[in-house]
Amino acid sequence: MEVILLEKIANLGNLGDKVAIKSGYGRNYLIPQGKAVAATAKKIAEFEARRAELEKAALEKLNAAQARANALSKLQIVITHKAGDEGKLFGSVGTQNIADAITEAGSAVEKHEVRLPQGAIRQIGDYKIDINLHTDVVVTMSIKIAAEA
Repeated sequence: MEVILLEKIANLGNLGDKVAIKSGYGRNYLIPQGKAVAATAKKIAEFEARRAELEKAALEKLNAAQARANALSKLQIVITHKAGDEGKLFGSVGTQNIADAITEAGSAVEKHEVRLPQGAIRQIGDYKIDINLHTDVVVTMSIKIAAEA
């Protein structure tokens, strides 16, 4: 299946690129989300007519993500959680806990934007996490996991 991308998609292409993808990915994700349209002659002509509008919207999204990144880089996040004597947490701190803590600190972040490549955090200490705000904007934040008193 060939589609025209309506926005930049990580590991796939930029706005306006005509790419070949698996049918299920197109039908079930890209097209319903409004991220792509099927590459027919009619749709290609419609896209070319709307190209400037789509590029302007993409630039606005990028600028908004960069503004959020500047706000996030100034935050110091400390998450307290119950822990044992050796520093091992009872349970874990996951993406939802981190997103909630950042939102409480004053900058809204969604759970799906938080990246934990090593999985959930299970020890107290300092950690570097990535916040993926846009395909071109990734903020590395330092968070501290502390034991509850």
